Amino acid sequence: MGMPCPSPGPASAEDDTTSTLGPLSSTSSSVRSLSPLRGSSPRHARPLSPTAARTLTISFFCAVLSALCAGSVTVFSLYGHIFQSRLRYSQFEVNGLASAASVAMYIPVPVLGYVCDRVGPAPLSLLSAVFFGGGYIAAGGLYRHAVQEGGGRGVYVEMVVSFVAIGVGTCSMYMSAVATCAKNFGKGKHRGLALAVPIAAFGLSGMWLSQVGSRVFYERLGDGLRGDVDVFRFFVFLGGLLLVVGLIGTWGLRVVDEEELIDEAVEELERSGLLDGSAFLTPGRMERGYGAVEESDPFEDMESAGILDPRKDPEEEEAARLKKKWVLNAETKRFLMDPTMWCFALGFFFMIGPGEAFINNLGTIIKTLYPPTLHQIGEPTSAATHVSIVGITSTVVRLLTGSLTDWLAPSPQTRHVQITSTASLLQRGGFSVSRVAFLLFYAVVLSIGLVALASGFIQNHGERFWIVSGLVGAGYGAVFSLTPIIITVIWGVENFATNWGIVAMFPALGATSWGLIYSWVYQAGAKAAAGRTDDGEEDLFCYGSQCYAPTFWAMAVSVWIACGLVLWAWKGRNGWAQRGIVV
Repeated sequence: MGMPCPSPGPASAEDDTTSTLGPLSSTSSSVRSLSPLRGSSPRHARPLSPTAARTLTISFFCAVLSALCAGSVTVFSLYGHIFQSRLRYSQFEVNGLASAASVAMYIPVPVLGYVCDRVGPAPLSLLSAVFFGGGYIAAGGLYRHAVQEGGGRGVYVEMVVSFVAIGVGTCSMYMSAVATCAKNFGKGKHRGLALAVPIAAFGLSGMWLSQVGSRVFYERLGDGLRGDVDVFRFFVFLGGLLLVVGLIGTWGLRVVDEEELIDEAVEELERSGLLDGSAFLTPGRMERGYGAVEESDPFEDMESAGILDPRKDPEEEEAARLKKKWVLNAETKRFLMDPTMWCFALGFFFMIGPGEAFINNLGTIIKTLYPPTLHQIGEPTSAATHVSIVGITSTVVRLLTGSLTDWLAPSPQTRHVQITSTASLLQRGGFSVSRVAFLLFYAVVLSIGLVALASGFIQNHGERFWIVSGLVGAGYGAVFSLTPIIITVIWGVENFATNWGIVAMFPALGATSWGLIYSWVYQAGAKAAAGRTDDGEEDLFCYGSQCYAPTFWAMAVSVWIACGLVLWAWKGRNGWAQRGIVV
């Protein structure tokens, strides 16, 4: 304590390339086992230097720490019903806050992903610290003021703005963590597990934060009784925690040997014939005229000139920067022009939206299972319990799918965009199970959980609600884990943050749409039960399966439609299977 921490710094490909790894810790060795040897060809196949291995280890643990705290927005159901009861918000208004966070968590992802690919993950982590700290502390202050004033309608717009900031912070911290692992471990034999670990940690964050909120930051009712979570104190805790974690990520998140990653991508694209090296002009070549003819490969000239050396001069740095920008832009264009990507993204939209809406509204769903009179003496189950169940099942399944797909699924030998055929397939003894098959299986699991709730099987039996929480948590976690893994396998890792950002934007619309539909059905059920159509205070709360059943039947159908879309992208005309793409 009090000792200065050495910065991990950028790791050069030239550091100690002929030396042995030296006496690194067992933890560092474990992390290195996830990483490939540098390079994709024999001339590049050499072990990581001690400096690079140390940077890789620090980056991995900073990424896991960031992901382990970034999912604070998933505990919304822990306090959503308190906004309804203390601030007198309607179900529409409560869902408005959840939707504001969801939209802000997904809509900026393409832009933030683009920035992450081009300037690195550290600036995104710094951005998350600012938005998280400001958002939660502002929301806590607004809540306290509203409770003192006897209602929160006067500060509703300001509360929405606070949750927008929280959503942007979530997006920034999550993207910086996942992109770091995707690029550092994209070619290792455990590529799926390396990517699943931060994704699983993100799911686990909801579990441990909900337990902290309900067991540490709770209201004291006297006689040793615990009340609901103390929203003000909990929000201040989250703001301070995430501010510190964001600053740690700013220091520790690094991509090792990114220059080499770009060079490998250039080689892959040139071999495929999709990239004409003469199309890329360095500043020096531009000066020789538009029509100048170059007989040599400009990228080989760059290497021989030492452009990738960390001691390059400003002109060479600019050439390397232009090279990276040009390659990433070319890959973004190719990604957007792939019809199967849009089909896959639309399937993700129909799959993940129901899961997001279920998690956001879990607290109010539980309140509908029993008559209001039972609320006074306590229910057989609680929102915190099921937020934890969703978190645990989601985490376990994310790790499981990452490990199983590493073991059973076919893998291309490249970590870049797949162009043509199964020639690059890494054989697994003749037996393999596609990652898409895993995705479809867990999507069906998700739909079974939705059907179990919609059927009325849980009504008046809160002790059975774990079945729904477990199935939805497992399906949601697997879909959110497998989708970015499939993107790295098909479209490569060097432009991963941009590609994943484009696809991850779709759930914002799904979560918002289903949240609004659930709210409309809930309010209609409350009015029907009250026997009138006005908006009186008694209409704020709903009891019975009519409050949610139509919504969740529709959600199940949505997931089945999603399965059809993903299946078409995989097996349909000009799909991945027909094009010989290994997935």
